[in-house]
Amino acid sequence: MKVGVLLPTFQASADPAFAAAQRAADAGLDGVFAYDHLWPMGSPQRPALAPLPVLASIAARHHSLVVGPLVARVGLVSTRHLVAAFSTLESLAPGRVIAAMGTGDRLSAQENVAYGLPALDAESRRVLLGEAASQLLGTMSVWIGAGAPATNTLARELGVTLNMWNAPIVTLASEAARGPVSWAGPVPSDASLTARLLDDLTLAGATWAVLGADLDLETFREWRASS
Repeated sequence: MKVGVLLPTFQASADPAFAAAQRAADAGLDGVFAYDHLWPMGSPQRPALAPLPVLASIAARHHSLVVGPLVARVGLVSTRHLVAAFSTLESLAPGRVIAAMGTGDRLSAQENVAYGLPALDAESRRVLLGEAASQLLGTMSVWIGAGAPATNTLARELGVTLNMWNAPIVTLASEAARGPVSWAGPVPSDASLTARLLDDLTLAGATWAVLGADLDLETFREWRASS
């Protein structure tokens, strides 16, 4: 199982994200990921960096790291623009891009409204998601953020990885029996449980685990050395 970390991109500057990427590369992590929000969830007064430009800069600096958003939300830009952005990133970092995309939900819809962007219904967003994923298939790794049953079914129909946010191990294992899955979520509050979580995710069949920016890198190193 590959392991990645989320970058601290809810900042006014990209410097903390660049520093975190350097530490991740030095520690031997497999990849770094960035949220795609116009503001941190529930905090519209705080800044948020656009993920793909930050990831592009990191990909150019660290050739060992896979990069991807977690997840790019359809509807913020046109499908054509989103596909082109991923294709541009892939041209910069061939074989090191994960096109992770999702429909968003009622909470993230507030961001669309605030910026005058269409707040489409769930089925319309799912159609956009399917269109973008279909166009990127075969050119790079594609993930679809898990959500409604219809969204999960779309991932299975397309044969792409279903990314599950903080899913219980038993749920992850059940989905892994149907097709490829990745897991993303917070670092356990007790650092001693991090290695156990990574072991459980591996046994459940996750292809990737993406943990929060506060992942203790020494714990990761010890886990990787013993696994």
